[in-house]
Amino acid sequence: MRNNLGAAFIKYAKRCQKFVWIKATTFSKLSGVFQAPFVDVEFDGMNQYKNEQHKPLPKASVRSRPALFQALGKADPPEQVEIDGKVLARRHIFKHDSWAATALYDSPHSAVVCKFNRTQSCFGIPMQWLGRWLASREAYFFRLLQDIPGVPRGWAQVVVDGKIAPTAFAHDFVPGQPLSLVHDSSAEFFDELSALLDAIHVRNMAYVDLNKPENVLVGDDGHPYLFDFQISMRLPNWPLARALLRLLQRSDHYHLLKHRLWRLNRDEFEVRLNAARPFWIRWHRKIGVPLRTLRRQILVWFRIRQGDGAAQTELAPEHGLCTAEKVAARKKAA
Repeated sequence: MRNNLGAAFIKYAKRCQKFVWIKATTFSKLSGVFQAPFVDVEFDGMNQYKNEQHKPLPKASVRSRPALFQALGKADPPEQVEIDGKVLARRHIFKHDSWAATALYDSPHSAVVCKFNRTQSCFGIPMQWLGRWLASREAYFFRLLQDIPGVPRGWAQVVVDGKIAPTAFAHDFVPGQPLSLVHDSSAEFFDELSALLDAIHVRNMAYVDLNKPENVLVGDDGHPYLFDFQISMRLPNWPLARALLRLLQRSDHYHLLKHRLWRLNRDEFEVRLNAARPFWIRWHRKIGVPLRTLRRQILVWFRIRQGDGAAQTELAPEHGLCTAEKVAARKKAA
């Protein structure tokens, strides 16, 4: 029975893949910007990592995102915020996508990363309710995990112009760089990251977003940190919910294995990762990869990105959290 259902799902997924591919190709060719071939969904883990490491392209013909595709519309994060009675000035904007604008704020004695969730309306529909929900949700996760080493201290109350910003949330800034920019990680680092995941899982949670190495911070102290809980999940202790939670937690450890093998055992990467890949991730790719390709091609059509539509080709690409020294260097260069 299970095999029949699996075969039916894969057959349906392939039809969806073909449909999305045709739409993406047609849409891109009509716009005159089809510059990259479609990525086959049957790629292995090695190809996934190769495709993630795009080279930045010249951005002369790229424009900034329209207001619709930015969480704060045409506005930037505020110039200063007040947290715990201290005024902090904005030093650097890490990213500004459709869901949130994230920036670094500091004072002589402290530094925080502040995330301003969506307030920009969507086709006339108010979206502040979504921003408030995202902020309160992430604040709840940080409170739940506040005693776990490897999770920065969170600040649920962010004050802007004398008023509490209901769509904002902040956490302490941790000097370091994303795992995607680190190539000399040790086995001890990944053991510690595994222990951090286990500590989160004990709270009936799954991190969910470990697929991207940008969401793992390698601190200047050498320890791992997890800081982006925007799509994390915590489920009640019900039979069906427990089964779903175990599935998500297994996915966390699968992505951890992927990052570990890529950096420590690259010769065994393809074989071991293919053997460890859960069936639901295989099924997800049948639909997820074509949809991601379509989304990227749409961004290319709008001239927000170039080439294959990778995030690195935007005017303000996301590279994860940066060290304080890199932020200072960027500010000086600007």
